[in-house]
Amino acid sequence: MNIIFFHPASHFNSDKWIQGIQTRLPEANVRQWVSGDNAPADYALVWLPSYEMLANRQDIKGIFSLGAGVDAILNQELENPGTLPEAIPLIRLEDAGMARQMQEYVVSSVLYYFRRMDEYKQYQEQRLWHPMPPYNRKEFVIGVLGAGVLGRSVIEKLREFDFSVRCWSRTPKQIDHVESFYGKAQLGDFLSECKVLINILPDTPETRGLLNLSLFQQVKPGSYVINIARGAQLVEQDLLIAIDKGYVAGATLDVFVEEPLSNLHPFWTHPRINITPHIAAKTMPDEAMDIICENIRRIEKGESPSGLVDMTLGY
Repeated sequence: MNIIFFHPASHFNSDKWIQGIQTRLPEANVRQWVSGDNAPADYALVWLPSYEMLANRQDIKGIFSLGAGVDAILNQELENPGTLPEAIPLIRLEDAGMARQMQEYVVSSVLYYFRRMDEYKQYQEQRLWHPMPPYNRKEFVIGVLGAGVLGRSVIEKLREFDFSVRCWSRTPKQIDHVESFYGKAQLGDFLSECKVLINILPDTPETRGLLNLSLFQQVKPGSYVINIARGAQLVEQDLLIAIDKGYVAGATLDVFVEEPLSNLHPFWTHPRINITPHIAAKTMPDEAMDIICENIRRIEKGESPSGLVDMTLGY
């Protein structure tokens, strides 16, 4: 069994991954892919792969993304048709330690706004001692865009704090004590009661630019936005306008159209925007390698792997 591995970041510890996969699959030959490597490969483990790496590999049995997203791989196919071998499974990581990290990130951000810490921070800067009444928990409705594996885990953790939570997704979801909305026709109804809007949607042509001025006008006035999905789903200038007009009171953003964020970007200094450098949930190597190797064993046995991407949906 031959496995090729590629991650373009210079700071990424590829050796750790290659050794870890080799230990878990001792029968495999795992190698770092470099330009010009056209030797046989049964599986590819990739992040931001080049066209050259995957094109014309008809012998490959599966392509594994080293993260939850596969947009970079699918975009490569759109830009260079034929990059992905036809009918070859594309598999993403469904959790690999990311669910707990996202729970921590979202809960801390929601509580920050629920306890009005953003406003108290501004009073502190003005040296004002100004106690405010707490928000009513029942009226502090949290809307979660996306109810897949990671979205559901965030929803369930928020419910532990007795928040009123609703979700919106492509198809109906059944989650205890959570009101489910789905499809474009129900998006407006979903938004109408939201005081906090959390985006955990997959990156698809339908979700890009979804967080725009029209959407911000449909949530409760003075709402909060938390984006931990993809930067391309937020129209950044529209968020600035929405805050200026009072549709949105504040935002916590972990992902951006351009990463790293330009030094001149207005988000850096905006008093109502908190930013983090795409750290809401990082892939945990040991958990990820366990999942990938188990999926390879499943494919070798003729079984279906977990995390299989529907190419027509993009996730």
